[in-house]
Amino acid sequence: MTTPLTGREIRWPLLLVLAALAAVAPVATDLYLPGFPAIGAELGADASGVQLTLTSFLIGMAVGQLVTGPLSDRFGRRKPLVVSVAVCVVAGVACAVAPTLPLLVAARLVQGLAGAGGMVIGRAVIADLATGRAAARAFTLMLTVGGVAPVLAPSVGGLLAGPVGWRGMLWAVALLSVALLVAVVVVVAETRAPVEQHMSWAVAVRTVVGSRGYRAPVTVFAFSFAVMMAYIAASPFLYQNVVGLSEIGYGVLFGVNAAGLIGAGAVAGRLVRRIDPARMVRWCIVVQVGATVSFLALAVAGAPVWTFPVAVFVAVTANGGIMGNSAALAMAEVREVAGTGSAVLGFGQFALGAAVSPLVGLGGANSAVVPAAVMAAASLLAGAASLRLPD
Repeated sequence: MTTPLTGREIRWPLLLVLAALAAVAPVATDLYLPGFPAIGAELGADASGVQLTLTSFLIGMAVGQLVTGPLSDRFGRRKPLVVSVAVCVVAGVACAVAPTLPLLVAARLVQGLAGAGGMVIGRAVIADLATGRAAARAFTLMLTVGGVAPVLAPSVGGLLAGPVGWRGMLWAVALLSVALLVAVVVVVAETRAPVEQHMSWAVAVRTVVGSRGYRAPVTVFAFSFAVMMAYIAASPFLYQNVVGLSEIGYGVLFGVNAAGLIGAGAVAGRLVRRIDPARMVRWCIVVQVGATVSFLALAVAGAPVWTFPVAVFVAVTANGGIMGNSAALAMAEVREVAGTGSAVLGFGQFALGAAVSPLVGLGGANSAVVPAAVMAAASLLAGAASLRLPD
């Protein structure tokens, strides 16, 4: 069955704002990572204490989506979105000036809760305005930007660490939130009228999870994101300890992979005008499974280490055709409760990403086998779910 080009194309100004909303949370997650040692030194905290600032943010991101999504189904998209971004600004300032570690951890939790609103409501806005291939194009751009952000943010943070320090990096996140608040107020109109009668939170979640057409694409989306998170978490050790690259070489390869992801997203956005999104997802997953299984086979066989980055590049690039299309397919099944559908999708994404990230280090800092096995397993599970997508 071919998906019709239903719904209108979303205008570029709005689409760019929604893409930026998808990117701000990953930027807030990764931009300040190079400043961890300095945070510990200034605030008198050990490494595990500083890590809590990241953990609290991720918890806020996961929980915040489950709260904000259903609220946007009840009260409309614009008001909850404006409030979320405004709170994100305040929390960003609190992070930048926090005098103690507990206050920084608390501010990061609030920042995550508020930042989740931009991601979850942005996806719901797309589902309100477009369906079919038009929605697939919009989701592909939005999620490509959101996928590239965590890849590039640590490199940018490394450049900022010396000149502005960790507080300067957190000020940069706060200023980005200010710019987004202005953009949201100016560009984003209401796309869903508030409703007097509404489902309870529990009923809305059960409705979404109980949708057979929703479960398969959201599973594809989550496990494809897990492939990406496994790559990001393992890459410093894989490229530097195993492959033997310098910090500069590692940054270059990071950039090459980001370029591949962006390029694939751009190509997928054009091809979806002619190719059904479900078919494109299956094709790209075949490529990704081939790349990740090849990576595992190369690592187990002790192949030349220069072959590892080639396989990783293909696997990461393939995600450019998977995540946007699978998100569009999932959201099309729950348009009446798009905020809740977006919330469940985002919660699964971050929960699975958080679970996968520590696994890649189980083999030690010099192992390529374990990261390859994690990436291959996640890709195979996404492939299994893709078999249940509609034809």
